[in-house]
Amino acid sequence: MDLLFTLLATIVALGLLVTIHEYGHFWVARRCGVKVLRFSIGFGPALYSWHDRHGTEFVIAGIPLGGYVKMLDEREAPVPAAELDQAFNRKDVKKRIAIVAAGPLANFLLAIVAFWLIAVLGITTVAPIIGPVEPDSVAARAGLSEGLEIIEIDGNKTPSWHDINLQLIRRLGETGQLQVLARDGEGTPQNYTLQLHNWLRGVDQPDPVTALGLTSWKPAVPPLLGQISPGGAAERAGLRAGDLVVSIDGQPVSDWLGEVVPRIQGSPAQSLEMGVQRDGQLRMLSITPDAREQDGRTVGFIGAGIEAFEWPEHMIRSIDYNPLAAIPVALVKTWDMTALTLDSLKKMITGLVSAKNLSGPITIAKVAGASAKSGVESFLSFIAYLSISLGVLNLLPIPVLDGGHLVYYVTEWIRGKPLSERIQGWGLQIGLTLIVGVMLFAIYNDISRLGN
Repeated sequence: MDLLFTLLATIVALGLLVTIHEYGHFWVARRCGVKVLRFSIGFGPALYSWHDRHGTEFVIAGIPLGGYVKMLDEREAPVPAAELDQAFNRKDVKKRIAIVAAGPLANFLLAIVAFWLIAVLGITTVAPIIGPVEPDSVAARAGLSEGLEIIEIDGNKTPSWHDINLQLIRRLGETGQLQVLARDGEGTPQNYTLQLHNWLRGVDQPDPVTALGLTSWKPAVPPLLGQISPGGAAERAGLRAGDLVVSIDGQPVSDWLGEVVPRIQGSPAQSLEMGVQRDGQLRMLSITPDAREQDGRTVGFIGAGIEAFEWPEHMIRSIDYNPLAAIPVALVKTWDMTALTLDSLKKMITGLVSAKNLSGPITIAKVAGASAKSGVESFLSFIAYLSISLGVLNLLPIPVLDGGHLVYYVTEWIRGKPLSERIQGWGLQIGLTLIVGVMLFAIYNDISRLGN
């Protein structure tokens, strides 16, 4: 069932992104007077197709890993004399630039809409209050301590740990000072300066928060089981709803988040002796947590949850905007994420960030499924981030991508004539080789993560 859900979430996400991207090309092409022969979502044999009144064939194909808009073009096939004015290659270079640029721009517009919806719907998050700080860590040396709430990093507001993580990602591989603004309760905010030196340079799948020596503060939650998943390790071991976990391997435990969960996650496929209180009696059960991948590492899980509990009211942050106020929020968020994507790409090329962080279709599928399970806000965020990545990728000046075609057409605009067919052909061959190589490397990274 999980595999089916993940597959469905992936198809929905990729299908939406590809459709919006190709529709950008399609919409502008129509308005520039270019005849569109085919609008295809996916590659390979057609699963379903139909024609509109303009003669355009719309196709849903069997391989949902992309799509294309095929336009009337003399370079691809003979064009009847009566339709020459509708051929793409016959259009003014400015119109061709507009048609090519429309696809990536549509992806950025989709991201803006997604971030706008998130802002209007609102999110409820836990305040980023620091838990125990690792001794002699970067954070400890700067004076950060348990109980402080992080308000800003490098002048950017951080209402959640997610926002903190994004700000820290910006500094990967760098040397310099990281400015943190934090406060204790309702006290006066204080500045803390953290010293970075080649911070996490070249590290595979870095964890920025942990690398600074920080943890998130969590309230003590009694390990009273409330839900047991059918077929999970907990059910197989004989655990029941209402059991109170009191020990693991002879060590007393009283906190679900701080003691039980870390012990289970740290013991994938390893047998544990768990002591539980049931009906006033102590029972000892042997349980072997199942293994699964989480954030690039293998962790244990047992398929059990605790009775519902409420976070302290002072730790809850509700963030929402009215529809008008949400517009600039969405624009700024899209701009920031685009800049972060470009900066990360630059750091990957220069070696400041490990190329092993490059992800392919397997990782995309896993994140799509996980974000869909987490709720509407998480899935919308995933679509926005992926749409920005697709937009940036397609604008790279690599032949076969939209950005490569834009380079050709802008050069033609400046020179007053197009580049020779031979030069364009060489560029396409080089671009195709480069893209295939990057895709294979990304898939290799995916498979390596599965192997680990």
